Amino acid sequence: MDVIELLPRLHLLRFPVGQAYLWADDDELTLVDAGPLGSGRAIAGAVTALGRAPSDVRRIVLTHFHTDHTGGAGEFAALSGAEVLAHHLDAPFVRGELDGPSPRLVEWEVPIQAAVARLLPAGTPVPPAAVTELSDGDVLDFGGGARVLHVPGHTDGSVALFLPGGGVLFTGDTVAASPADGTVMPGVFNLDRSRLRTSLQRLAALGAKVACFGHGDPVVGGAAAALRRAAATAAA
Repeated sequence: MDVIELLPRLHLLRFPVGQAYLWADDDELTLVDAGPLGSGRAIAGAVTALGRAPSDVRRIVLTHFHTDHTGGAGEFAALSGAEVLAHHLDAPFVRGELDGPSPRLVEWEVPIQAAVARLLPAGTPVPPAAVTELSDGDVLDFGGGARVLHVPGHTDGSVALFLPGGGVLFTGDTVAASPADGTVMPGVFNLDRSRLRTSLQRLAALGAKVACFGHGDPVVGGAAAALRRAAATAAA
């Protein structure tokens, strides 16, 4: 796992598939997503290497239920004591009560999904002991007040998080950056592409300065323009 400083309070944790983000307030940390199965100890090691303790992570906010984002949540929550939060529509899947619906793939996504699946660790994640349910409009106690935005399309319960004070936006998989050239684009492997486009338009209107995606390089500075271009392309 690679650990990359994006801002003094913000680090990217990059896994072989997907990524998570660590936000630092003065007295506590927040983890946004938790990587695939087996990532809990690697996250704990990254936190320690940054001079903090795993117990400083007070909450793990999951942007959606897919296992490349939630696979490490139960393990790291057990190590750190962090609260796990997810939107109420995705929470049953995070808790392991139900199997989540499969994405409705377009033809060109099929070989990409197969390639990604080969990179993911085999096995079934141990779910978190408890999941706090989120709704659109909730404000979380980190980053000066993080707004929860319900952005369905990738999954029914996908959320984004916006920190208005610093203009930092965590998009989950509603938005991605191309691995080829960094172009900002709609996320792939979606449940409802039409709803995803609407959600992308909502995020583009926020005026974000920094955009942190579930896959691909974040945009640090001028993110709003990149998101608007992605929304316009998706609507065309």
